[in-house]
Amino acid sequence: MANKVRKVVIPAAGFGTRFLPATKASPKEMLPIVDKPIIQYVVEEAVEAGCEQVILVTGWHKRAIEDHFDRHFELEARLEKDGKVKELEEIRRISDLADFVYVRQKEALGNGHALLCAREIVGDEPFVVLWGDDFITASPSRTKQMIDAYEKYGTTILSAILTSNPEDTRKYGFVGGKEVDKGVIEVDQFIEKPGPGNAPSNFAIVSGYLFTPDIFEALSAAIPETIEKGQELYYVDGVNKLLAQGKKVHAVEIKNAKYYDCGSKIGYLKTVIDHGLTHEDVNRELRAYLKSLKL
Repeated sequence: MANKVRKVVIPAAGFGTRFLPATKASPKEMLPIVDKPIIQYVVEEAVEAGCEQVILVTGWHKRAIEDHFDRHFELEARLEKDGKVKELEEIRRISDLADFVYVRQKEALGNGHALLCAREIVGDEPFVVLWGDDFITASPSRTKQMIDAYEKYGTTILSAILTSNPEDTRKYGFVGGKEVDKGVIEVDQFIEKPGPGNAPSNFAIVSGYLFTPDIFEALSAAIPETIEKGQELYYVDGVNKLLAQGKKVHAVEIKNAKYYDCGSKIGYLKTVIDHGLTHEDVNRELRAYLKSLKL
């Protein structure tokens, strides 16, 4: 019987240099998608799938993230005084979403190093990893589909989208292996950004992972080949160590999915437009405005 997945780790210590100067004083994870920051979409997905503890790996410049998920008594008092009941309920709901824990990544040594920063808090449990600047909308949610796959296979789970676009091979990692069920691969190779013509399959690993706790030993084993040689340690290095050790890893196609990459300017703008078109407060006016443009 697989252990219950209770924790999610969200690395969010990067500088967001692609969005400068907007991210000079405000984290990229806090950029708004209509009226909610990107990272709130990520947290809500994990919580709705059953995660009870959210471990945010941040840096010294990310206090806005911590403040967002904390109580704001002065704001609450003002909303209550002004009779803004709906807004007050939403502000309180955010801070009550989960048990929030914050860990500092003191050096920019890669996303694999960020996971190691959360090791003591995660302990000997399986855990979800989501990035703070992208997300996948799906039904059931991406996190729920990963947890369902973990409960079936009991292994590390990589969430995948299927793509045959050659340009995607320059942006994402791709896995290869034996298809053991429809939309499920037992991974035997994981290549980061293989380039056109070199991808082992059309399974792109873009966002979302469920790791068994042995990923920590695998990441530690990769340090001599990465950090100690002046390079960054990535989660991919840990996954490849697991494969080299004969551990099973599965990649699962996330069904009914749409990937939103808010880490790029064009990806962020597309995300804002898509969500604006479905937001009840603004969708009608936004749709009319877009139709009026002489493109």
